Amino acid sequence: MEELEVTVWGIRAGRRGEANSLFLEKNCVALGWSKIEAMSSFTTHQVMKERIKIVYPDTKQGAIPVYAGMFHRFVFEIKEGDIIVYPSKVDGQIHLGRIAGPYIYDPIKDSNFPHIRDVKWIQAVPRTHFTQGALYEISAWMSFFLIKNYAEEFIAAIEESVVPTPVTAPEDETIGSVIESTEENTRDYIRKTLIKKLKGHPFEDFIAHLLEMMGYRTRISHLGPDGGTDIKAYRDELGFETPIKVQVKSIDANIGRGDVSAFSGSVAQEENGLFITLSDFSSQARDFANGKPKLRLIDGDELIDLILRYYDQLDPYYKGILPLKQIWIPSSQEDEEE
Repeated sequence: MEELEVTVWGIRAGRRGEANSLFLEKNCVALGWSKIEAMSSFTTHQVMKERIKIVYPDTKQGAIPVYAGMFHRFVFEIKEGDIIVYPSKVDGQIHLGRIAGPYIYDPIKDSNFPHIRDVKWIQAVPRTHFTQGALYEISAWMSFFLIKNYAEEFIAAIEESVVPTPVTAPEDETIGSVIESTEENTRDYIRKTLIKKLKGHPFEDFIAHLLEMMGYRTRISHLGPDGGTDIKAYRDELGFETPIKVQVKSIDANIGRGDVSAFSGSVAQEENGLFITLSDFSSQARDFANGKPKLRLIDGDELIDLILRYYDQLDPYYKGILPLKQIWIPSSQEDEEE
């Protein structure tokens, strides 16, 4: 008998697990967005997007297509028999089940979560049964999402009658990829936020502030609308020591040899030169700088390293623009060996 193709979906029960009882006691999964009536009448993404704009006018413009796609999947794309994965914040278990009915709109069952799909729960599995990569995938910020990368783990778990919890957990090969992905997402967020919120002179002011957190005294003068800035950085408070002249570029494009050469020519003989960019330098620009012992280049990756290193010392204003929270993640074996 040919097996039917099964899709694996993940769902969350609200920020603090508000719908946990609804899910497990009423044998269903549900979405909130209670101001939107029966979604089955919104047959296209465009109609759904327009409805979200009207009912939730404060929703960010860029998020509207994402939410519309989520609703469309929940209403029209789930098939009966598909696997649903619910990581409960209440009992700490991963609940596995199968979709058992069509989409229904039922505000009486729970007025806060009226968009419902019936589920046949099959079993609850300890989180320790899954690799770190699988746990990372179901930690998605969206309320409802497709599970792709680790779908086989959840399919295998739901088909097991008894799920063992190993006394000694084997080496989890996914930890390295989770760490790398977390770090990459954080760095992408920092770069995008700086480009969006601190473009031009505000970014240059931020660099001056970062240098001050590193122990320098700075003097700043904006040279023009192109983002060129002359920052003088000193180690001594009075500025009698040999200064560092800093050029800052917040553009997203790579910096070529011409820009670096022009900056180098503006650096006085007694000065040191520091060129900072959010992007990168061309190989020709780096080759040119390598031949200049008093010239230093800092690209976007190294700049983000410095931001993370001195983040705790930043002014609350910049922390508000770039909100980051320290979290604990597993240490890879390579890190432990260094």
